Amino acid sequence: MKEIYIILTYTGTILSNIIKTYTKDEYSHVSISLDKELNKMYSFGRLKPYNAFIGGFVHEKINEGIFKRFRNTKAMIYSLKVEEEQYRKIKDKITEMEQEKETYKFNIWGLFAVSINKKIKAPRTFYCAEFVKYILEEAGVELELPEIIRPQNFKDIPNKKIQYEGLLRDFKKEIK
Repeated sequence: MKEIYIILTYTGTILSNIIKTYTKDEYSHVSISLDKELNKMYSFGRLKPYNAFIGGFVHEKINEGIFKRFRNTKAMIYSLKVEEEQYRKIKDKITEMEQEKETYKFNIWGLFAVSINKKIKAPRTFYCAEFVKYILEEAGVELELPEIIRPQNFKDIPNKKIQYEGLLRDFKKEIK
């Protein structure tokens, strides 16, 4: 068995506040990581820390980009055990998407459609929760998640284990 990590965050940005207003959820963003230290987190989000509407496939780091700009980002980090083959498929799919990242777009319309409980999907487009769900489903991980997905729904994944809750910037201090 291997472990992967699901990272729920709330930055306090204008966009995250809009999402929180409509969903009433505590967290407005989700990422996935393959390492316990969260050296690389993967998601669909801002390509530039100062522009919420130019987005795509992103590598996120705790002390860089959007999380550096918004130092009071709240986080909930879960670990999830997966089979070796599932882990390999997750890693391979992320690598494939990383190599073709210019061909993927941020699903801004799909993100806003969630607020009215609708799904809008175009080829090769994702918002954060769609991306994480897609990666896990492609690897055969049992999720039991709704079709119209929000970051908060990842709290409902069976067999997950909470690793950390608090400010994202303090996470590495906690794991030492």
